[in-house]
Amino acid sequence: MKILFVASEAYPFIKTGSLGDVAYALPKALRKLGIDVRVIIPKYSGIPSSFKNCMKTIATFNMKVGWRNQYCGLEYLTYDEVPYYFVDNEYYFKRSEIYGFYDDGERFSYFSKAILESIKYMVDFTPDIIHCNDWHCGIVPALLKEHYNEDERYNKIKSIFTIHNLKYQGVFPKEILGELLNLDETYFNEEALKFYNSISFMKGGIVFSDAVTTVSNTYAHEIQTSFYGEGLCGLLSSNAEKLYGIVNGIDYEFYNPKVDKEISYNYDLKSIKRKVRNKLEIQEELSFIVDEDIPMLGIVTSLVKQKGLDLIVDKLEELLSLDIQIVLLGNGEEYYENIFQFYASRYPSRISTNIVFDEKLAQQIYAASDMFLMPSLSEPGGIEQLIALKYGSIPIIHETGGLKDTVIFYSKYTGKGNGFSFNNYSSDELLDAVNRALDLYKDKVSWDKLISNAMLSNNSWGNSAKNYMNLYSKIIK
Repeated sequence: MKILFVASEAYPFIKTGSLGDVAYALPKALRKLGIDVRVIIPKYSGIPSSFKNCMKTIATFNMKVGWRNQYCGLEYLTYDEVPYYFVDNEYYFKRSEIYGFYDDGERFSYFSKAILESIKYMVDFTPDIIHCNDWHCGIVPALLKEHYNEDERYNKIKSIFTIHNLKYQGVFPKEILGELLNLDETYFNEEALKFYNSISFMKGGIVFSDAVTTVSNTYAHEIQTSFYGEGLCGLLSSNAEKLYGIVNGIDYEFYNPKVDKEISYNYDLKSIKRKVRNKLEIQEELSFIVDEDIPMLGIVTSLVKQKGLDLIVDKLEELLSLDIQIVLLGNGEEYYENIFQFYASRYPSRISTNIVFDEKLAQQIYAASDMFLMPSLSEPGGIEQLIALKYGSIPIIHETGGLKDTVIFYSKYTGKGNGFSFNNYSSDELLDAVNRALDLYKDKVSWDKLISNAMLSNNSWGNSAKNYMNLYSKIIK
């Protein structure tokens, strides 16, 4: 079985979010199952030179993109036993960032066309399935069926499209159809690419792929409703027969407190008492009261409303009146950055606000905190709660998307569950969930049992990879 895994980013080459983690960890897990999976991403200027120096050029060719005859280089290297291809074009990818430019529609039209053309130059590899991820390559299934259906090398290739976050859809002017994609007016209709008066790459992936997946079972159902559907709920409902929810995992070779090089004191369940040393260290560094009995709440997130920050802000005064410490890491909307910085200046011994993207500090917070606050309004899959579980930092979550699928309410009477949750999106319910966690924290026997449940939760990519392998087999057959 041969899979070409397509993404706009992949760790360790370049990463802005969880998509980068998925594009690294899932192919690695699939190869362990014996699948010949290879990854293709753009060759951005931000990729470290240590990787660029190892790349080998395997093909160069020109490709029409609108009126331009654009150069395309196809480069290659192997990392962690996974083959990676890189699409090289400095006009499109030599930028300060990887997203957010006025010509993103043209950039990722180019990338999508280059993916399909590159297959001609891949030695001894013609994929059975092209697995596309998010809007950046959502147009690939349409191009595959329109331009390559009579080519013997392509006409048996199937496509799968994975929605990581439906909110970001790749909506562009309809002129892109003819000017960049060489698709005629028949594609500008409600059953194809039309989205209001524009076209949607996300819609293209949903309509023209052979299967659609999302990153959790709950999210697969949520996006068929108007609240979560982002204008596409009707389309998703009508395609429900090919819609699958497969929850994300995490790479335990990387996210593991036993081997994590970013934390001062490594530990596992057998040496769990070493975990508190990380807490004492960070308390001292942040000029908090150094006391192992004071509960520490960690928050590692993008500072946007979708992450439930409005609930936290609404109850922040009450939270800070409790005998707790809060460590927040993230950046995003100026409103939330300012308000958390204000509270950190007002209560410096209670809350530390770190407006930065810092993976090392993130790992230290997971290792140091007793609880992890993640009250997202919506969360397609979520990775932070999975890391928190592995590090014995007990998640407190709003029951939505992947959070609901992976965090199970703990009952001290049955001893089952791995975290705390609340159903309604309400700041009162958030505060109640925090108080329930704090009450249990005083019961050391129950708390130790909860930590054991959390750290033993199996959220490895191995489980998810098996589900994808079964889906691949089904689609091929």
